[in-house]
Amino acid sequence: MVDTASPSPVILVTGAAKRVGAEIARAVHGAGARVALHCRSSLAEAKALTAALNSVRPETAICLQADLCDVQAAAQLVAAAVAGFGRLDGLVNNASSFFPTPLGEIDETAWNDLVGSNLKAPLFLAQAAAPHLRASGGAIVNITDIHAEWPLKNYPLYCAAKAGLLGLTRALALELAPEVRVNAVAPGPIAWPDNDAFDASARADIIGRTLLQRTGEPADIARTVRFLLFDAPFVTGQVLNVDGGRSVRL
Repeated sequence: MVDTASPSPVILVTGAAKRVGAEIARAVHGAGARVALHCRSSLAEAKALTAALNSVRPETAICLQADLCDVQAAAQLVAAAVAGFGRLDGLVNNASSFFPTPLGEIDETAWNDLVGSNLKAPLFLAQAAAPHLRASGGAIVNITDIHAEWPLKNYPLYCAAKAGLLGLTRALALELAPEVRVNAVAPGPIAWPDNDAFDASARADIIGRTLLQRTGEPADIARTVRFLLFDAPFVTGQVLNVDGGRSVRL
């Protein structure tokens, strides 16, 4: 938990308006941190969550909107978080695009979206945040995917982007040591996408090959992120799979 004797840390969470990102924001705020919630298009949801968090502890959450595929916008997002709270102690790279790109149908638009959100943005956000995180002795947590190591059919571009983020996690741990820790959380079947990408049969097959025989919850990811930010001072350069054991027998 956060040391209440010192100024409460500031955590920037990207893609924090809904789903896993929103649960991460709630978890770190519940641990005593101040939170900068980023969104791209889900501004109403992000503002509602910001208001909810501030109703619990006033002036401990701010809402920031940016298109992270824009390098300048990524840097400005970090600057806005620092301007809002005066410091930065953690960066959670959660924002992500996810959609199928069967080979033969991949175009530059898909490349820019998937690689931009899943790899380019985390790199440039980390670069912008690095001086502030070095000053605070902070941490970065990237949200990767078990399919970074075990590809998912029809998603080659997404898997490649997440594989890049996995490699970037370890590279940044090397670059930013010893002041800043960098780790990743790799979710398995947590929350189904908000589309029809996985029908009932596909979902049953995935659950059937998951050792715990069920899907997880966004809170499972959020608790792990909170641990890596606040309770793992001797852990860096690691990827922790939170997948109910699915990666054991993919």
